[in-house]
Amino acid sequence: MTDTRIQKFAQILVEHSTRVQRGDRVAITTATPALPLVESLYGLILERGGLPHILLDFPGQEEQFFDHSGDELLEFVPLFHKMAFEEFEVLIKIKADENTRSLAGVDPERQALRQKAIFSLIQAQLRRGADKSLRWVSTLYPTNAYAMEAGMGLNEYAAFVFRAMHADENTPDPVAHWQAIQADQQRIIDRIQGHDRVELHGPHVDLSLSIKDRIFMNACGEHNLPDGEIYTGPVENSANGWVHYTYPAMYQGRIVDGIQLEFQDGKVVQASAEENEEYLLKNLETDPGARYIGEFAIGTNFEIDRFTKSILFDEKIGGTFHMALGAGYPETGSHNKSDIHWDMICDLRQDSEILVDGEVVYRDGKFVI
Repeated sequence: MTDTRIQKFAQILVEHSTRVQRGDRVAITTATPALPLVESLYGLILERGGLPHILLDFPGQEEQFFDHSGDELLEFVPLFHKMAFEEFEVLIKIKADENTRSLAGVDPERQALRQKAIFSLIQAQLRRGADKSLRWVSTLYPTNAYAMEAGMGLNEYAAFVFRAMHADENTPDPVAHWQAIQADQQRIIDRIQGHDRVELHGPHVDLSLSIKDRIFMNACGEHNLPDGEIYTGPVENSANGWVHYTYPAMYQGRIVDGIQLEFQDGKVVQASAEENEEYLLKNLETDPGARYIGEFAIGTNFEIDRFTKSILFDEKIGGTFHMALGAGYPETGSHNKSDIHWDMICDLRQDSEILVDGEVVYRDGKFVI
């Protein structure tokens, strides 16, 4: 019997996130553990007249690639993925790793070379998402690897995942639920948008930045699932102050803990970490844009009530904010360009507040407007 939660999961992706229409070419990129979800998606897409294409990885594929590829192959972009990202109408990306540390032993310079090549796909995704020619969504299927990272058993983790996605047994109409979240978050955006100076104060942050003429996006299950955040691209040269990130920052299978950054006129001028500081500093030298903020966001999903070492979930934790160093989203008005986009998360649930043009709009983890 098919798990009804998986059916709801697929329903959200097809009917809400990507709104598949007749004739749409739909690419599904994933790995073999997510086959139960792929089967549900395949049927729903066909029912709506879409044309599903499955791009499936096998366990250990990426590790084998690095083991056997010379540097020249690291710059190769898979042709079918290139076509999907650059030409298709719909893209559904499902992470389903069986080993989240498979690349931990790979030379960071080789990873960076590969990342630069693959980032051309991400740039196409962001560009076409901004001009509305591509409807895309990124999500995750629960596996033992993710459960172990989160410190949970598989059944407990799966329940957590489906609850965070509002695809659980307690959500009779998941599409309507996400539509209600969209309306509530839009009310908040309408109060903030059009202002200028944002200040964050608390035990872990003392920072100001500008959102003048920038656009806040309403993250409500369209591009990410789970979702629950509002975000924008701050004015590139506006950030001043410091932040001590309270959660470990995950990037390319590596953990950097205890990150503290100091900003001056938008640029990271001082950076340190309690663990893997060398890796942090190396990534800051990727390109000029890597030292500037591409995204400023506030998490609003209180069903995500713990840190799981998955940025897809952790950046949405209700009562936190996060900023991404590197590439910004063009649709927010961001002009920052980089080959990295590295999200870092900070807790605001105690003795903290956010002010917008001098008005307190957020206190101790919740909006007060």
